[in-house]
Amino acid sequence: MKKRLSKNIEWSILICTILLVIIGLIALFSATQSAEYDEFKKQMLWIGISIPFIIAFVIIDYETIAKISPIFYGVIIILLVGVLFTEPINGATSWFSIGSATLQPAEFAKIIVIFFLSFIMSKMAKKGKKEISRPTRLLILIAIIAIPVLLIIKQPDYGTAMAFLVSFIMMLFVGGIDKKYIIASVLIIVITVPLLYIFVLPDHAKKRIEVFLNQDLDPRGAGYNLTQSKLAIGAGQLLGMGLFKGNQTQLGYLSPKTTDFIFSVIGEEMGFLIAAAIIILYVVLITKAIYVAKTAKDNLGSYIAIGIAGILLFHMTENIGMTIGLLPITGVPLPFVSYGGSSLLSNLIMIAVLLNISGRRQKAIFIEQ
Repeated sequence: MKKRLSKNIEWSILICTILLVIIGLIALFSATQSAEYDEFKKQMLWIGISIPFIIAFVIIDYETIAKISPIFYGVIIILLVGVLFTEPINGATSWFSIGSATLQPAEFAKIIVIFFLSFIMSKMAKKGKKEISRPTRLLILIAIIAIPVLLIIKQPDYGTAMAFLVSFIMMLFVGGIDKKYIIASVLIIVITVPLLYIFVLPDHAKKRIEVFLNQDLDPRGAGYNLTQSKLAIGAGQLLGMGLFKGNQTQLGYLSPKTTDFIFSVIGEEMGFLIAAAIIILYVVLITKAIYVAKTAKDNLGSYIAIGIAGILLFHMTENIGMTIGLLPITGVPLPFVSYGGSSLLSNLIMIAVLLNISGRRQKAIFIEQ
């Protein structure tokens, strides 16, 4: 079994991930020299912590993990409620403080919710490919995703909440949902987005959108970070200014440079070639994740893999897009590259799950639309 698992694994996924982690570590090493490499050291520690989790999630059959996902779902909901009563950090109640470290439940909720949704959807698929399109069944799936999303919005963390929705939509599409629901959803979004903007979004979120639409609106206030990010990326040109030599990075104009704007650090100090290489690595990684979904041995594996692909796609697109001014700033980290223990561990677990599914694949099972 282990020999067949190793033979079938999509090793290119692991290679892309390792390269992204290495680039991220190099960028963090340069960006944290003024802080005695504190975050770089912590990131290295989290990589070490992640290794046993990666091994476990590769070896343990994903079907076994899916069967106990309802328990994990209940636990993560409790944690998402509990974190709302913690002391705010930068205006958000998203983290539990454990000594000098912090733990972000929303990051782990991604993989847990994907497993639980996939488990329920695979049960429905056994009764027929149209089962998922029944209103009662669809409402169950919406409720499963809505509870954690609403709790995450309450923190508030709109970027992470959006990642859940993108993943959910991709899972429903692969699950063979009736096209009428897709059309209806688009219409609902078109109608509700303006209403949400006017009546729901807080002022700081509205300000970010306004700055995105008019980047010269408040260059010293809400638009400051975006301005510095674009200056940094532009200054890097083809080959970069060199490690420890980026003006915006090293002089403190770029903030937060180790998380939200790590891509800007890379663009400034390593240049266009490395920045472009990162995008290529993500494209290969996400494409391979979709291929794993297509070639999974069962519906369960297909749903899990496409859900993970959706998470990675949103994070990559949103983070890089916001640093160059193509998308609003939401505070979404760049997977495997940005500093953050919870983010790194949860993303590496997702990669391990992809390797798990690919190692046990047999044939393509994408449901016919």
